[in-house]
Amino acid sequence: MSQVADAGVSDVTGDSLVRILATLSNPHRLRVIAAVAQRRNYVSRLARELGISRALLQVHLRKLEAVGLISSELELSEDGKALKFYQATSFAFYLTPQSIMTAVETLHMESSTEVSGGSGSAANKENYQETGTS
Repeated sequence: MSQVADAGVSDVTGDSLVRILATLSNPHRLRVIAAVAQRRNYVSRLARELGISRALLQVHLRKLEAVGLISSELELSEDGKALKFYQATSFAFYLTPQSIMTAVETLHMESSTEVSGGSGSAANKENYQETGTS
């Protein structure tokens, strides 16, 4: 989502804003952004540094990349292995009542179930497993 980089909320559609804020609502994803903002990193090393499994980290990386908060590059290591490096993108959001009013004008999602998967769904169960909360 290229519109995220260096954009104010007025530049982001309502649907995009909902997806971005939902993505940022997970503490693991906040930790991932903080880590890759300090230095670009690859999955195995990042998982060790954050103390989470590579599989769980991959889930979070995909979600963050899907909304444009991080990006990745595939590179070859000295021993010929392909490593996917992740880094934070440049973004800034200024939330004010006015900017939210503007974003709502372009909101097309019918309900929060499109973002969260609905009450009692697998998405909520995943959130419970990831954060330890419901």
